[in-house]
Amino acid sequence: MASWIGMISTIQRGAKVEQTAQLVISVVTITHAALTHSAPELRRELLFELVSNEGIRIFALEDSDVVDPPPDNPLMPDIAKIVRDKLGADTQFSSSVNGIAGFWISFNIDDDKYWLMLERERLSGLTGVQWLGWASVVGVLSLLGAALISSLVNLPLARLTAAARDIAQGKRPAPLPEKGSKEIIEANRSFNQMVEDLQQVESDRAVILAGISHDLRTPLARMQLELEMANLGTEAREGMQSDIAQMDAIIGQFLDYAKPTEAATFVPIDISGLLEDAARAAERIPGMKVNTDIDQDLLVNGNATDLRRVVNNLIENARRYGQTPGAGVTEIDIACHIKPTGAGKRVAIEVQDHGAGVPEDQIEQLLKPFTRMDSARGQANGAGLGLAIVERVVSRHNAELHVSNREGGGLRIEILMPLAE
Repeated sequence: MASWIGMISTIQRGAKVEQTAQLVISVVTITHAALTHSAPELRRELLFELVSNEGIRIFALEDSDVVDPPPDNPLMPDIAKIVRDKLGADTQFSSSVNGIAGFWISFNIDDDKYWLMLERERLSGLTGVQWLGWASVVGVLSLLGAALISSLVNLPLARLTAAARDIAQGKRPAPLPEKGSKEIIEANRSFNQMVEDLQQVESDRAVILAGISHDLRTPLARMQLELEMANLGTEAREGMQSDIAQMDAIIGQFLDYAKPTEAATFVPIDISGLLEDAARAAERIPGMKVNTDIDQDLLVNGNATDLRRVVNNLIENARRYGQTPGAGVTEIDIACHIKPTGAGKRVAIEVQDHGAGVPEDQIEQLLKPFTRMDSARGQANGAGLGLAIVERVVSRHNAELHVSNREGGGLRIEILMPLAE
């Protein structure tokens, strides 16, 4: 902008000086010729026409005139030089004569001297306000152009940042477009390849986990059969049966975690009925108290088996770790309502206990596989996959999972699922 203003000022200076000087010379020359060649009786009418139509006034130059210096304009010295070269070295300039402001220039008709006054507006260049206006326009256009260019440059980086954030949250982002500059293409191609590699590693891990878990079922079944046939005492038999049952439950968790959830199997499900069935089953467990607040006939798209596994895992997790302090029972609240969100109406499923809750800085750790809180480390009947399975199934159902502490104590888990069309 500074260069542009300087360039325009330099270019305008020469053109403005020449234009103004030629205007003054032309006006004086034409006025001089008109007054010289007009009949004396018509000069008054001519002067009136010059004043009314052209803004030109003619006054006799007197020695007693109060003459102010020429206009304080950086172009004035150059204008005066050109005019004096044409009209004579004795030509005078003034910004005010006898208190009347204007652009005054003297000329001679024979031995008589006169003042010719022009309106200043005809000789003014760009004012400070006009310069400021043009500078503002150019500044706004420059900022808009810079914003457009910046957005085009930053858009690929914003896409890459969002995709990296999805990866950090355990989601699989859409492939990044491999177009643009060479560096952007290479970065997006490398990122897409990394996502494919991570997906393959995840798939291989699930296959290995499922295979190992499945293979372990055979020796466990054989051990159970041998235990039934062995001549053992009641206490020893029950202890070994309990250990085998715990191992079988852990293997079941591995299989549930590794099992894929295909969107092709999704059908409209009466989530209200599913939650009520799970609540009735939980009430039959000794030491459990279940409170329900479930709206009727709410439908979601999903896999009924997987969603039932999610609800059962949440109830089992609350039963194990959410016992109400001092009550000797585990109290669970199960609710299901329609909830408006920024993405539209969602079915909000809430399962919360009245236990001690989880420290705020450890809530995010709950959803990671094989993670167990300190209160659960002494128990050997789980692998730390309960909530990881819940998070895995919920994400594959295009739903949201929120974990927080309940007001008054306990853990609150909310699942937001889209309504079935």
